[in-house]
Amino acid sequence: MNIKSTVTAFVALVMFSIPAAGFAQTTDKSLTLLQELRDADEAGARRLEKEIRLEWSKSGSAAMDLLLKRGRDALEIQQVDVAIEHFTALTDHAPDFAEGWHGLAMAYFQEERLGLTVDALEHVLALNPQHFGALRGLGAVFESLEKPALAHDAYSRVLDIRPHDADVIEALERLDLQVNGTAL
Repeated sequence: MNIKSTVTAFVALVMFSIPAAGFAQTTDKSLTLLQELRDADEAGARRLEKEIRLEWSKSGSAAMDLLLKRGRDALEIQQVDVAIEHFTALTDHAPDFAEGWHGLAMAYFQEERLGLTVDALEHVLALNPQHFGALRGLGAVFESLEKPALAHDAYSRVLDIRPHDADVIEALERLDLQVNGTAL
């Protein structure tokens, strides 16, 4: 129980200390795409999300891009230990590349290593506070720690960036009663 309290406090500190606008690792193209995403219809949003992820996946180094691909491929086939090795190498060699940290967070989350998940998400959001995948990850961590108000807030931040996320909308509906109570 003590680890849950520590992780929750740490995640809350990280989440609420990160500015909501502007991020260290962006390009003009990704900023434009993020703005378009906020205003897009559902079909346009799917296309824009793919473009944003593609833009965020460009490290500027073929070797780092290969480590990212290998880590993602390993996660896809449930070789989490291999994925962690690739993502750790990537974050060691390119610590300012948010996608490496995001991949590492996803791998740690699959192993239910929540402290390490939070640490990796902290890196992602420090580099890219608009990273809707990392914010979704925080929501999932808070849900697993049974912190509905914090999960609700993290998911709400996702919808500010990515308003057509059906899974997040469903999560908010699921958490709404716990957070806001019943309407009179």
